[in-house]
Order: sequence, then structure tokens, then C-alpha cells
Amino acid sequence: MIQESINLRNYAHLGDAVWELFVREYTIFKTNNARILHKITTERVNAQFQKDMLLSISTELTDDEKDLAKRARNLPIPVGRKNIQSIYRQATAFEVLIGYWFLHDKERLNYFFDSFKKSKFFA
Repeated sequence: MIQESINLRNYAHLGDAVWELFVREYTIFKTNNARILHKITTERVNAQFQKDMLLSISTELTDDEKDLAKRARNLPIPVGRKNIQSIYRQATAFEVLIGYWFLHDKERLNYFFDSFKKSKFFA
């Protein structure tokens, strides 16, 4: 079982920033048009897309990573997000994994980033 060295919400906070940086780095090589850059980025930096990313890698997660994601999904949801609770919970789990890998397993993080770039989601 993965013992987190920081709070799960802190992993999610970091994971959100790392994910956005990954997406922005990816998009700058796609176009020079600011409007298109923004569109490509916002399509990938949102709860629904992050939920889809989590589902796309779920079969590749170790049991420990699945446990970490499950604990993250069970975090209390902010009041303003109640209407998309299931999506938000999955997105938070994805962000927790990204934050955890960023701090503790860059090789694993890069493996998934490489696979994301090759996926239909980034075509």
C-alpha cells in the first residue's frame, strides 16, 4: 500500500499543475495560434477529460495505485461541485496519481505521459 507523504488533496493540487503543464507543453508544438492553443488546452485540462484519462489507464495501474486512486475518489467534494460529483471524484483521483508520480516515480509519470501522447485523446 502506498503511504502518501503528504495529504491527498496536496497531491491533487500538484497533479493538477503538472497535468496542465504537460498539456501546455504538448499544445505549443501543435500551433502558433493563441485561440487554438487555448481551445486545445481547455479541452484537455478539465474534469471530464481527466476522468477519461483515468479510465484509459485503469487497467495498467498497480494494485497500490488503484488503492491510492480509490482513496482519492472518496475525498469529500466541495459544495460547488456536487452537480458533477462522480466526474470530479475521478478527476481528483487522476490528479492525485499525477502528483504522486511527479514526486515519487518520474519514470512511471513519463511512461503515462508518453502513452497519452500516442493515444486517441491527443491525436
